[in-house]
Amino acid sequence: MEKPRSSGLLMHISSLPSQFGIGDLGPQAYQFANILAQNKQHFWQILPLNPTEQKHDNSPYHSFAAFAGNTLFISPELLYQEGLLKKEEITNYFLPAKKNIDFKQVYSLKDSLLEKTLQRFAKFVTYHEDYQEFCQQNLFWLEDYALFQCLKSSFQGKPWNQWPSEIKNRHQGTIQKLKKELTLKMEREKILQFLFFNQWNRLKYYCQKKKIKIIGDMPIYVTYNSMDVWCHPQLFKLDQNKEQIYKAGVPPDYFSKTGQLWGNPVYQWEEHHKEKYAWWTQRIKKNLQMVDLLRIDHFRGLIAYWEIPFKEKTAINGHWIKAPIIQFIKSIMRKFPDLPFIAEDLGVITEDVAKIIEKYHFPGMRVLLFAFGDDFPDSTYLPHNHITNCVVYTGTHDNNTIQGWINRELNATQKKHLCQYLGKARLSSESHWDLIRIAQGSVARLVIIPIQDILGLGEESRMNHPSNSQNDWRWQLTSEQMSELQKKALPRLKKLSEIYGRDGKSKK
Repeated sequence: MEKPRSSGLLMHISSLPSQFGIGDLGPQAYQFANILAQNKQHFWQILPLNPTEQKHDNSPYHSFAAFAGNTLFISPELLYQEGLLKKEEITNYFLPAKKNIDFKQVYSLKDSLLEKTLQRFAKFVTYHEDYQEFCQQNLFWLEDYALFQCLKSSFQGKPWNQWPSEIKNRHQGTIQKLKKELTLKMEREKILQFLFFNQWNRLKYYCQKKKIKIIGDMPIYVTYNSMDVWCHPQLFKLDQNKEQIYKAGVPPDYFSKTGQLWGNPVYQWEEHHKEKYAWWTQRIKKNLQMVDLLRIDHFRGLIAYWEIPFKEKTAINGHWIKAPIIQFIKSIMRKFPDLPFIAEDLGVITEDVAKIIEKYHFPGMRVLLFAFGDDFPDSTYLPHNHITNCVVYTGTHDNNTIQGWINRELNATQKKHLCQYLGKARLSSESHWDLIRIAQGSVARLVIIPIQDILGLGEESRMNHPSNSQNDWRWQLTSEQMSELQKKALPRLKKLSEIYGRDGKSKK
């Protein structure tokens, strides 16, 4: 049976309203799921859930642990309901509502509340069996993650390549000794991970009951100063001293004239092959335990990737290196035969990438904001050129909002093309709904709309500026916007979903 046409929203957990300064896995997440279900939206797309850091501007795409969860998303309200926090603690510890997340304040507040939680956890016998089971099921990464966190704290945040040699190089005797010495501190890190995944699994189960599927996001790369590179240095292109030789990025494109210099270490694919892609298999397994469908960020990097010498200051002087994509996919298919992935295929897509996407029937992405340039009306991003097996977005977390794009980025030619396509003499404050309508009318099976576009918000609500890490990832819904979403915006989207057969009923 063919899959029904569907529709959904893109909003990260951090963007939910909260009295604790950042969206979390508590009541507001459940309310959002309820609103989606009431308005016949069957998909909720999020960004990566891994831990973030201030020095990377809290980007979810620059995590130090590919398997761990972001403990900032642990809900104090749920901890109170479970008896791990007191009423006065969650009423006294709160942050005044702001337009954007103040991460410095959020870290301080959450650290205080989680410290109180940890002090009480051992007394809650009801958790012990579940906690032990969690530790057993996550042996692949949990012990090393906890040790990494403890050592990072002990060395005042210094990167692992600056730790003492026997620790940097993971001499087994030293590592075992450290695990014994740091047992109690490591236990705290493991408990926090248990609390995160416990709350996440309950939210996911609730979404399943509401017939909402969660689309997750997996960055293709990890950061150099991560537990993954520290624990598995052979899987990355490093020199004899375990320093980076190359770094990842992309060549000049729509987003940047000098390309994007991400800085992540690139993979040593020969070693992954020798290990039968064990690290990748475990990583994908972990992600698919958490979500229903997984977007692979920068999918083309699995076919060929842009490798830049480490000392370069821009991404211009890189070169393409082929990856063993066929071997990789065959190995992954043994564990995940359905290949429940979305291929992020934006930017420079060559014929070899297109062939792999077609060969394995991966749905790619079609972004409407890219559709009105010089290749109009032949752009593959225009609805009349869409295919069934793709996901349509008005924009992504890397784009401006529709209204921000119209007001700040659209040139005269693009504006002319857009007006022609919409059949409008001029653009207006309602133009975001015109674009949402043509997205809903696409032949594509799935349409995802960023929540900022549903609300018609401007550039001030943009989530991220690629190649510019200043003050990104901070946008957050207000309680008033949540109310508007429930009373006006999503009921309007519901009507469009019904008109265009995206209400979960049509099989065509």
